[in-house]
Amino acid sequence: MTYSADSSTADTGATADTTATGAPAEPIEHIDVVIVGAGLSGVGAAYRLQTECPERSYALIEARQSMGGTWDLFRYPGVRSDSDMFTLGYAFKPWRDSKVLADGRSILGYIKETAAEFGIDRHIRYGTKVVGADWSTATARWTVTLERTAEDGSRTLTTVTCDFLYSCAGYYNYDQGHAPEFPGADSFTGRVVHPQFWPEDLDHAGKRVVVIGSGATAVTLVPAMARSAAHVTMLQRTPTWIGSLPSRDRLADGIRAVLPAGAAHRVVRTKNILFTIGLYQFCRRSPKAARRLLTGLNKRIVKDDKLVADHLTPSYDPWDQRLCAVPDADLFEVLKTGDAEIVTDHIDRFVPEGIRLRSGRVIEADVIVTATGLQLLAFGGIAPRVDGQPVALNKQFVWRGAMMTGVPNFAVCIGYTNASWTLRADLTSRLVCKVLNHLRDNDYAAVEPRPTSTLTERPLLDLASGYVQRSIDAFPRQGDRSPWKVRQNYVLDAASTMRTNLRKTLAPTPLSAVRRARAATAEEPAPAGR
Repeated sequence: MTYSADSSTADTGATADTTATGAPAEPIEHIDVVIVGAGLSGVGAAYRLQTECPERSYALIEARQSMGGTWDLFRYPGVRSDSDMFTLGYAFKPWRDSKVLADGRSILGYIKETAAEFGIDRHIRYGTKVVGADWSTATARWTVTLERTAEDGSRTLTTVTCDFLYSCAGYYNYDQGHAPEFPGADSFTGRVVHPQFWPEDLDHAGKRVVVIGSGATAVTLVPAMARSAAHVTMLQRTPTWIGSLPSRDRLADGIRAVLPAGAAHRVVRTKNILFTIGLYQFCRRSPKAARRLLTGLNKRIVKDDKLVADHLTPSYDPWDQRLCAVPDADLFEVLKTGDAEIVTDHIDRFVPEGIRLRSGRVIEADVIVTATGLQLLAFGGIAPRVDGQPVALNKQFVWRGAMMTGVPNFAVCIGYTNASWTLRADLTSRLVCKVLNHLRDNDYAAVEPRPTSTLTERPLLDLASGYVQRSIDAFPRQGDRSPWKVRQNYVLDAASTMRTNLRKTLAPTPLSAVRRARAATAEEPAPAGR
């Protein structure tokens, strides 16, 4: 492809018109920065913004009625992180729990504690969804349409303007998971549930459970449900690479015992970052050796070579898809005790008593869990428009993994696929602050990334996972060189992101070029002498 301060004190001096009766219209609220999403990324972005750009007003727009994002949405048994909490947690807020792979409730509590400690919770607007975002070149501002849902379910539309729009809503569709159609599903006499919408009234104790899938959700569900279920079957079409990690990091515990919390957090965080990067590089550069290592470790734990060969050894190389981590080998332990099993086969159809496989076997079940993956959704569903025209996202390139060609003053938070999401998320938020200060210091109203030569396009997320491949064509592209290439290496990104020369690849719009247009819409007084 060729590319030729507190929301309550926000400026509300915007508007313009009168109503049909001649009465003044309600002023349109203006906010310097709108952050979309009050999850792990959004709360981290707010901290960076109020720390590094304290003169900027901001608001967090959250579609749900509570903060936490992923960690508030997912309620299935055993829900936990698949990254260590010293790197998934914030650099500025030490993780104090002993668990390395923390449960969802602990992570949610950590996010809420962070938001309260730094006053971020006062900026969150719950039950509010961005349903429109239109950039005006004339005024160099966004008009953001918000849909607010009241407790009684009624909805109203409101409008705010902002100078900068930052999407921290991730890339999952919160309203819909991937739910393939299974022949005969209506004939099944038990209950079918999707992990993304776990019913509070589901009691699986003493019941036969089939979990369809072999990704991070499935390997979490199986041991958690096996504790009380009569039996759990993990039904997969193909195996996934799975590795065991200790639930506690003894070295980290020792470091925290002798160093102050902040210093210990930095040391352990650095250790884990280097280990993760080293493991990833080893897997990518020496895939045969990585296969031998992982299968050897799993054989040592499971003590069943045939089980490992048939059900735990994928045809693809490690890190072609994301590696699944299980704490204290909990999945392997329930396989050894017989409380759970893995079946590798294809589904022929659902039948009244369970699932019939292509091999002819029928797996009887009372509960079927369709852990079949997630649906990707670019920028949390925000469809940006520029001067009223929709932006073709898949025709754009990302800059520094954060901003996008064709759309000024707009950033997105996209984490790593081979390491903790928060590592890149925090770098992106710091970069956004650098851009905002660049605007202030140079009297710019806007900047837009523009390549200076032809770019060769590549997929934004370089993973073979099904959930990525199903939707990645709707996302913008990455290029073949820096700063248009989305690297999967935190050390290199940490060394270069904040040192990037913004003048080289960000095309500016001087503030002087838009002052008249803003004055004409009563957004700010015209400058003297103009």
